Amino acid sequence: MPVPGDVVTVRMLEDGQAVVDRIEPRGFTLERRSAGGRAKTMAANVDLLVTVTALANPPPRLVTLDQLIAFAEIENIAAAVIFTKPDLGEPDEMDRLVRLYSGLEYPALVINPKLGENIDALRKLINGHHALLAGNSGVGKSTIFRALGGESTIGDVSRYGLGRQTTTAGRLYRLESGFLIDSPGINEFGLGTIDAATLAPAFREMPEVAARCRFTDCTHLQEPDCAVQAAVKAGTIAPSRYASYRKMLLEPT
Repeated sequence: MPVPGDVVTVRMLEDGQAVVDRIEPRGFTLERRSAGGRAKTMAANVDLLVTVTALANPPPRLVTLDQLIAFAEIENIAAAVIFTKPDLGEPDEMDRLVRLYSGLEYPALVINPKLGENIDALRKLINGHHALLAGNSGVGKSTIFRALGGESTIGDVSRYGLGRQTTTAGRLYRLESGFLIDSPGINEFGLGTIDAATLAPAFREMPEVAARCRFTDCTHLQEPDCAVQAAVKAGTIAPSRYASYRKMLLEPT
């Protein structure tokens, strides 16, 4: 089935309707898995993954953010980090997170789409790209999509602090150059079973440090003389990033 981002060949009928005759080969696909393990393609031909994380309501789920970034690294596409709801979050935590991800050389922005804050900076960031907004439900993806000119329904957050998924299908909005896709919330996003040799290079701060480990096949979990574990203790690798690495490796989803 066609998904947002697909390039298709169509045939126009006499009544003005169009029939899709062919879906051209995809250069890239983004998939999510259901609770039953079935894969569903969400978007195609994306070259920029714009991760969206709320600073509050719902609280930031950094493991999802790190999974999305790792996915982008493994698939060799660009990633950007967007934080929303700055008026509800803790300023010190907001500053820490921006410093963390910008220090890893990811474009990192704090935006408040309802007030238009930093929307122009985001528009400039994604212009010329085939971009997809990705993140948990309730973090403000649809609000961002609307602020940039797209059409979508705005949802709320449940009384349990979890996002309510109001976007049930991807929507594509053509930019001046490129496009932007608003995706459903990725509450079940995961990398599946993955080994340390594949996952560690997807964390930009790890490869240079890992070269100093005693064992060349170090998983950075419990081996002696592990330079990665030492860097976490020394504070040169963020504990939250290392916690995400461990969870992805030990609890595949």
